[in-house]
Amino acid sequence: MTSVQGTAVDVPTEDGVADAYLAHPGDGAPRPGVLLYQDAFGLRPHLRAMADRLAGAGYTVLVPNLFYRHGRAPVVELPEFIDPSARPEIFASLRPIMQSLTNDLAMRDADAYLRWLAENPLVTGGPVAVTGYCMGARLSLLTAGTHPDRVAAAAGFHGGRLATDTPDSPHLVAGRVTAELYFGHADDDPSLPPEQMERLDAALTEAGVRHHCEVYPGAHHGFTQADTAAYHEEGAERHWTALLDLLKRTF
Repeated sequence: MTSVQGTAVDVPTEDGVADAYLAHPGDGAPRPGVLLYQDAFGLRPHLRAMADRLAGAGYTVLVPNLFYRHGRAPVVELPEFIDPSARPEIFASLRPIMQSLTNDLAMRDADAYLRWLAENPLVTGGPVAVTGYCMGARLSLLTAGTHPDRVAAAAGFHGGRLATDTPDSPHLVAGRVTAELYFGHADDDPSLPPEQMERLDAALTEAGVRHHCEVYPGAHHGFTQADTAAYHEEGAERHWTALLDLLKRTF
């Protein structure tokens, strides 16, 4: 691990300016870029800490506020420890904001985030990697399929609705993916039942995508997020091993 520098940055998009967090090794040398997609709770201290850990492993990491159209982060006031069962009003506030981020808007934003990374002197040339959590796992897959020339690897953890029977399901981009993919599924996740796991794996296999999908036993939806009631330490550490292995194979 190396020393890390973290900075608040603004990323211009077609629809405004997304506030974001940028973490990179403190020596200022260019490193491979990683786009980190948030979970539903958004850009907050825990996600900055995750970006710092990735940066300490030798990467330049951008974490945008995906909900920037609704204001700068935190878009919804959050407690230091998030327990949705004790604070149901949190999800009540977040749900319409999440639903407003359509695939088209998210991929328009992805173009801006990827372009910003490509133009940043702290990022080496060439494609970047993407990792995402909960809703971010869906966006990670969509980004790999929408911008295949700019994504070398993509990962998603405890993602939901990755392979639905709707016409906008993320798994339908499989035929356009050229990156290597990794998905760490939550155990007994209502947002990603076994039939969706099977549908995702089948679509990626049929498309010839290099990928690996696995279920983390005992780790439920949100298991990587240490500031939430869903945190599962064993699953979170396993996720770090899988993610860093993917990045080492990529860069």
